[in-house]
Amino acid sequence: MALSKEHPQNGGGVGQFATTHWSVVQRAGDSRSPESADALEKLCSAYWYPLYAFVRGSGHGPEEARDLTQDFFAMLLEKKWISDADPQRGRFRTFLLVALKRFLTNEWHRSQATKRGGGCEWIAMDGFEAEERFGLEPRDNATPEVLFQRSWATTLIARAQNRLRGEMVAAGEGERFDALEPALAGEHTEVGYRELAVRFGVTESTVKSWVLRLRRRFRASLLNEISQTLAEGQDPEAELPELMAALAG
Repeated sequence: MALSKEHPQNGGGVGQFATTHWSVVQRAGDSRSPESADALEKLCSAYWYPLYAFVRGSGHGPEEARDLTQDFFAMLLEKKWISDADPQRGRFRTFLLVALKRFLTNEWHRSQATKRGGGCEWIAMDGFEAEERFGLEPRDNATPEVLFQRSWATTLIARAQNRLRGEMVAAGEGERFDALEPALAGEHTEVGYRELAVRFGVTESTVKSWVLRLRRRFRASLLNEISQTLAEGQDPEAELPELMAALAG
């Protein structure tokens, strides 16, 4: 994954991330308040698959893992576990993983097996999609923790790419994004640049400048996604090495 270290000139740097979803959740205290509940749902919707992967990696079957993950989210809201979060630890994923482990070791989910989910689905989950993704995970005997961290990294990258794709499609640049997207992973060769130059009727140097700008915008989008899961004032740049390590894990 090629991540340009230069900040975009359009205000996409880390300075814009003063208020994050996680900060809103922590500050609100009551997870049922409209502002906090909306922020919490946005955060959890990004984490349902990493948590599902952790549960599956812990030895639960597909249906049970789906039920347990959904039930965890229901309990998270019902029991107001957010109030137990330690702002000093900062990371939303750390809080979620600790809470999930506590939930899985609790006898409640065994005694209440017929009531999982509290009768409703707070976070919409596609069980087939989750299991399909899990089936594509590398068969490397990864621990549940490694599966969670890897899924966290791939999920944030996908969200950042989708956000950038949406922005470019809205600007009428969808075709250009599709053509240049492989360059985000450093896949384009000089031959590829020449082919794209012919395709779009521009010079190779123009294509290279497009790629550079795309990487800058992707980096800004990724930092934005990361920042939403951190406490206010924490630097998303510091998370990038962990994200890359999680991908390699």
